[in-house]
Amino acid sequence: MAAWRRAQSGGRRILIVSYHRVVSDFTGELQRSIPGLLISQETFRKHLEEAHAAGYELTSIGDAVDVMAGRRTARKDLCVVTFDDGYRDVYRYAYPVLKQMGVPAITYLPTAFIGTDKRFNHDRLFHLLRRVQERRFRPLYDALPAASLELLGPILSGQKTVSAALDDFIGEHPTRVLTDIIDALEKQLGGGADLVPEQGDVMNWDEVRRMAQDGFEFGAHTLGHTVLTLEPQEVVEREILESKRTIEREVGITVRDFAYCNGWYSDEVIRVLSANGFRSGVTTEDFPNRIGGDPFTLKRKVLWENFSLGMTGDYSSSLTACQFDDCFGVLGMSHPVPGRRPHHIISSAMANSILGSEAAASPVKEVP
Repeated sequence: MAAWRRAQSGGRRILIVSYHRVVSDFTGELQRSIPGLLISQETFRKHLEEAHAAGYELTSIGDAVDVMAGRRTARKDLCVVTFDDGYRDVYRYAYPVLKQMGVPAITYLPTAFIGTDKRFNHDRLFHLLRRVQERRFRPLYDALPAASLELLGPILSGQKTVSAALDDFIGEHPTRVLTDIIDALEKQLGGGADLVPEQGDVMNWDEVRRMAQDGFEFGAHTLGHTVLTLEPQEVVEREILESKRTIEREVGITVRDFAYCNGWYSDEVIRVLSANGFRSGVTTEDFPNRIGGDPFTLKRKVLWENFSLGMTGDYSSSLTACQFDDCFGVLGMSHPVPGRRPHHIISSAMANSILGSEAAASPVKEVP
């Protein structure tokens, strides 16, 4: 299967793997965090060992792009380690392992969060929705944004897990809708410190600089972890360019690589990247990368703890090897989600006008 995938890819496999949070206590963290974002430090280390055993050279994103473009020839298949979001767990538990093993990696930073106490919208919503479940709370939908029923309905009816419903919802709604729902739910739940997740803290700039001094790379991931295909043109340009400039100013490096939030991209987003000094953009599409392929639609395999658990619930070396060799993809057993999306380009002024019209047409009741 590996040989078949190698031939399909043009002679060399270029595997890019994606992680979010590397934690010390997976079982404990699983009780309070989005499961698909988690991998234990022990399993992460084993992943690096398995990739090496599968014949991959663990290399940088720049080397992978050069091989894809034909600027360099690889003697082995390539594996690139990436992290999204800049969680502090990566600094605490992944960075020491990578440094000890001599494995390069790149972390994509949503810069408005770095060095702050803020939490990502997906973590805040997950935490709030779990609170709704735990309290058996019945929301007053008339006092919530119109889209709230689309998110809460499948969860409270048992049709979807919180993680699945949240993943679907975030991919369809812009940031302003998410923040409106968060604000309204917090108000209905009565406020309080327990409505903000303790977990999910992000790195500060000193931690980023320390990793950069050890040779680890950083890429841009928007300012506010924004799904760009859902935003007007002015927002797209600001989120990309300000994220890049902030990292360059704070860390003293040149930023040339970008990760699409939610893995979604469009021709317009690629145009902005290409015109502003970027060399690559990574998706979350679990397809093979091909020699000569587009460096702005790099495919990634997103991994978490359970992708390596066998039938008995223990770590499975064989299953992990199957993940790295893409056995399930070769056999047609996986169903990757394409990341390319239509992008209806409108101005911020027009977007505000539309939102204003919708608000006027759909008045809501005050929460008692």
